[in-house]
Formats: sequence, structure tokens, C-alpha cells
Amino acid sequence: MKTLVTGAAGFIGFHLCRRLISDGHTVTGVDNLNDYYDPSLKTARLSMLGYRDGVSANEAFKFVRMDIADADAVDNLFEDGGYDVVVNLAAQAGVRYSIENPRAYVKSNVDGFLNILEGCRQYGIKHLVYASSSSVYGLNSKVPFSEHDPIAHPVSLYAATKKSGELMAHAYSHLYGIPMTGLRFFTVYGPWGRPDMSPYLFADAITSGRPIKVFNNGEMMRDFTYIDDIIEAIVRVIDIVPKGNSEWDAENPDPATSPAPYRVYNIGNSSPVKLMDFISEIERSAGREAIKEMLPMQPGDVTQTWADCTELAEATGFTPSTPLREGVEKTIEWFKTYKGI
Repeated sequence: MKTLVTGAAGFIGFHLCRRLISDGHTVTGVDNLNDYYDPSLKTARLSMLGYRDGVSANEAFKFVRMDIADADAVDNLFEDGGYDVVVNLAAQAGVRYSIENPRAYVKSNVDGFLNILEGCRQYGIKHLVYASSSSVYGLNSKVPFSEHDPIAHPVSLYAATKKSGELMAHAYSHLYGIPMTGLRFFTVYGPWGRPDMSPYLFADAITSGRPIKVFNNGEMMRDFTYIDDIIEAIVRVIDIVPKGNSEWDAENPDPATSPAPYRVYNIGNSSPVKLMDFISEIERSAGREAIKEMLPMQPGDVTQTWADCTELAEATGFTPSTPLREGVEKTIEWFKTYKGI
């Protein structure tokens, strides 16, 4: 299978490319290598895929540096590619940064995604799989979060752009019959993770003897999901091309399905963890106790996330289940190696 993966130098994109290549697929990876966080981590990921100094040593992997917000570049990419499947993971990430720099989110997550949708429309893509986020559940308090729940009240612009992406994908699926699957990721962590996310931030501060920032005084819960589980779910979903739901009821519309070939799935560990327990696991693996700076709730945050993965399990036969201790140990082991500790 010939697959286009956008955001290929990102955390999830890198792991997905590596898995697809190992499974025998031909992959074209796209990334703009922006400086939202240290680009050296992105180039290090690419080197693990065999791409160094502008040259790929792996014939199964081609890298293209470009911004998906560039409509002409995206059109040329699709025209030359002959792709079977597209996995769109490119996005401006980060909840808090969306408050400081909102236009970057619209440029990448809305304008850029529109360019991907147009490419899929014009060049006969067989299946588009795209990243959404657990943040779309916003103010919802009923847990666990289900794809069948409404998502009408996002609390950050990041979440709003991810909801916008789901709506745009449905419109294109309905209008043009393009099979599309959205994946709502829940707090992904693991080796090669992003420096702006809590596992990396906590590990870096703890091993350096600096305080960690504990928001909402630690009264938060997250459905931490290990990267290998995320990748296994994506790979399985790629092979499940959605079809329209013939029993869909317009008078009682189900947000998870559609008469169009469109589906949305949660991908989470279905086991929310108290933030303080997560910190304890990092302390144990790092061999040091954290200096904790207790802070109030931050704008755009939610107090808990919890994925109902029933739909994913029924569709793919897979449910994420990596234990927190195992995942944290592997993450900290990688972090120490990467930082030379």
C-alpha cells in the first residue's frame, strides 16, 4: 500500500511511519519542521526512519518538507503521489499555546486540513484517516466520553479547530463519497514524545532538579495512552474502510456515524489516572522525587478525560491496554538515553 502520512516528523507520525515501513508499505512523509518545539527532535526522528541531510537511505520512505497550508504544494504532492491511503496527523498542537497564537491553529488545522480534503477529492484517495482529539469533548461531564455524545462546547481554540476538522471531513465524505475516519486521541505518551507534554516536561524537570508545575493543585485525571497502542489502533483502522450507516436516523442523529462513509473512534486506555499518581510513576522511574509547584487550573484545560473504546474494540478487535507503569518506564528509559543522562 502506498501511504501519505502528514506530520511525519511528529511524535505519532514518526511512530506510524516506522510501523508502516516495517509492515512492508511504501510511505511518503510530510512535515514542515516548524519550531513550535525543538526541531532537532524532529530531525532525530527522521534519522530513525533513514532520512538524513536531505537523503533517504530507506527506499520505502520518502520525505517531503512542506506546509500543508500551502495549497499549491499539497496539490502537487497528491498529483505526483498516486496514494492509496492518507493519514493526516499534521496539526498545530497544544491547548495552552492556542490561546497565545490562535491564527497558527486555523492555518494548520483548518486551512491545511481543507487542502488535504481537496487532495483526497481530486485524486481518488480510497481512505482518509485523520487525527482529532479528546479535547473535542470540552465541557462534557458524563464519563467515559463516547463517540455517541455531542461535542458542542469546546473550551479551547485547539479543540474548536479539531471539531471543525471533523465537521469538514463529514461534509466532504457526504458530498463526494470519500471514506473518512477520525481518531480522537487521549493523552498520548511514550518514547520520542513531545517536549511540551507533561511526561517530557516532568522528566526533564525532575532529572534536572527543577520544580514541576502541577495545575489545578493536582486534582486532574487523564486517560494516558501509550504510543504503541495508538499506532496499533491506527494501523487496524486504516484497513477498515467505513461505509454509510443505512440505519442512521436523521430525527435522532448519532454523532458517531452517518449515512456517508464516515466514522469517528476514541483511542484511549479507558483507565483514567490521577495526575499525582502519574507523577509518582515518573519519580519512581527517574529515581528522584519531584519538587512540586502547585498551581490553579489553566484556561482551556479540563479536569478529566476518559475514553469509552467500545466502538474501536468492536470495529478492530483491539483495545489499548498498556499498563501505566510499563509505559512510563519505557518512556523514562528513552528520555535518559536521548538526553545522555
